[in-house]
Amino acid sequence: MRIILALLLNAALLGGLLVWLRRQHQKPRIGGWVLPTLLLKLATTGLSVRFMSEDSYLFTMWARRMTVQFWQQPKAWLQMLGQEEFHFGSWHLIYHGFSNTLFMMKVLSMLNVVSGGVVWLNALYLSLFSFWGAWTLACTIGRLWPAARPGGVVIGFLLWPTVVYWTSGLTKESLLVGSGAALLAYVLQLYYPLLSGRQWQKVALVILLGWLHFKMRFFFAAVLLGVLAGLGLIRVLQRLTGTRRRMPQLLLMVGLLSAGAWAASEISPAFRLNKFTSQLQRNYTDLLAISRNRPHLEYPTLAPTTESVLRNAPAAIFNATTRPWPWEGTSLLYLIAGMENALLAALLLLAAWAVVQRRSGKLPFGVMLALLLYCLLLAILLGLSTPNLGTLSRYRVAFLPFLLLLITQNEYFCGVVKRLRG
Repeated sequence: MRIILALLLNAALLGGLLVWLRRQHQKPRIGGWVLPTLLLKLATTGLSVRFMSEDSYLFTMWARRMTVQFWQQPKAWLQMLGQEEFHFGSWHLIYHGFSNTLFMMKVLSMLNVVSGGVVWLNALYLSLFSFWGAWTLACTIGRLWPAARPGGVVIGFLLWPTVVYWTSGLTKESLLVGSGAALLAYVLQLYYPLLSGRQWQKVALVILLGWLHFKMRFFFAAVLLGVLAGLGLIRVLQRLTGTRRRMPQLLLMVGLLSAGAWAASEISPAFRLNKFTSQLQRNYTDLLAISRNRPHLEYPTLAPTTESVLRNAPAAIFNATTRPWPWEGTSLLYLIAGMENALLAALLLLAAWAVVQRRSGKLPFGVMLALLLYCLLLAILLGLSTPNLGTLSRYRVAFLPFLLLLITQNEYFCGVVKRLRG
């Protein structure tokens, strides 16, 4: 019975994927990229399964135990989904707080019902979800703003090597980045309603994707949801007054984020400023202690105070977007990340010059502002809390594709691409 169920579900998914691919291939401007980028994704997924990390083994082992509970005690399994602990026979697992590790295990336990517990199928499902989120964002930008570059999404989410690698297979980033990209896409469709489709369905997807993003990284989700809420307020202002001036948009965004941070600190101690700075300092100290013999960052003046965080913020942004350098580290991943960063630095300089020359691109200012603030805030958070450069290279995948989306919109980059095409 279980095998028949798995075969039917996989056949339905495969049929749906083929229909979806046929439609995406017909998309103007980017349709030709769907098969090459999907094949790259699948190849990378194969590598991720071939060289599974310790985390992936841990997810798989406990997910299988949860699936055993599903078949034998489905009621207990359903109750477990809403708890932060798992108990079944001699198996016990307890986490405290918002554990994305336990949540990942729960997701895989559900996928096991479809895959029959086959690891490479589970990895494929997660990779396809990440791919779908990125592709949905590319199509959304291409249809909402024909003068903009949807190819920036393709570059940032589906071609950039470390992003493709860390968002493929049994990784938390597959769900994190995929849900973030799709969430942004559907929020944009609600704020700029030019696309067909029932609005209530988009609202339902926004709620579901926002919840998923929150479960994967609640601090990151708080920032993304905050800037998207600020963008919504900007859209309300534009519809009421018709103004497109940039200063009111900036003030609204910063004001809402500040008010949201204060409100969150009143609701939950986890979001209080002193709690945040203390946790940041603790993470930095703990990771630094085990990274002394590896490429790492150091902030000698970092202290668990707001003033210290602000003082070290510029260095954190610089480090999160440029390190490791090509000559740091000895492994292949360090070399690839370093070469990426050299290219990223050039793209950032080109984008900065484009801003000075008022040629930053055709996306609305409010959208670019929201994404820029999201990238900057996450760069500060990760740059200060993650001194290990290998870990930083992985964690920054949460904002790196959005940053690449931004800095590949300018007219100078578009000109370079046109010349390369001949």
